[in-house]
Amino acid sequence: MSSKDKAPQQQTVDLSTLSVDNLAAVKKQLDDELEHLTTSFAKLRQAQNKFKECITTVKTGLRPERITDKTILVPLTSSLYVPGTLSDTENVLVDVGTGYYVEKSVADAEKFYAGKVKALTENLGELEKIVAQKSQNVQVVENSKSFTRVVIDGRMGEGVLT
Repeated sequence: MSSKDKAPQQQTVDLSTLSVDNLAAVKKQLDDELEHLTTSFAKLRQAQNKFKECITTVKTGLRPERITDKTILVPLTSSLYVPGTLSDTENVLVDVGTGYYVEKSVADAEKFYAGKVKALTENLGELEKIVAQKSQNVQVVENSKSFTRVVIDGRMGEGVLT
């Protein structure tokens, strides 16, 4: 079963039939979903950039002409390093997820990360379409006559509009 088969069915709701409270609830739900999707999008983009950085590091960081004496600084924390020596510049340990590392050749590591970037690019494209649709749904709710009337009535009750 593909991921498209698993996608939830979209419901169509006639906004003019909703009560004031229901319309406000729909708006809040859409806003919450949009916020969650936007946060997810940002996290996926960060992961994609991390994998792109790994590709760059593997391509440029382990070239023989860049490694003169094989002495490097190994980060223990973001601001604490210890000296180390590279014993093998042809292979690297790749984090494949959930704390597992696999030794790969430099070329295989590059392919692995390129595959990750490609998958994330596809996921980001799909998520971008979903975010655009949710944004459009929020606009529809905000532009509905009922919602506009609710906002105006609410502001008049608070003395905001004159």
